[in-house]
Amino acid sequence: MISLVTINTERYSADDATKRYVVRKISKLEKYIPRHARESASAEVFLREVNRARGNKYEAEVILKLPGKTLVAKDSTLNILAAVDIVEAKLASGLRRYKTVLRRRKKTGKILNSLRRRKSE
Repeated sequence: MISLVTINTERYSADDATKRYVVRKISKLEKYIPRHARESASAEVFLREVNRARGNKYEAEVILKLPGKTLVAKDSTLNILAAVDIVEAKLASGLRRYKTVLRRRKKTGKILNSLRRRKSE
């Protein structure tokens, strides 16, 4: 589980059910985080009520801090839970890209090391 999930609200009072929902959704992202980064990963969640010309909207923003990378996702909709769902999907795709890049770097490093060893022989 992500070690630290902090929930901050602005002009919106989140009830316990909403907070549990947010923690559950953000904790699901752990499966996309590389194993070495799971211990130090932390998430900061901002839930806001934003007054727009067409009516009240809710905005959810999540800042996910990983070693060497910070992912930010933000969305606003008419329902706070829907905004959290959309932000979770955005972060999941960003984490998949992050994990793929790390795998490629590791694989490229192994290939380069084997080539260097062959040259030195």
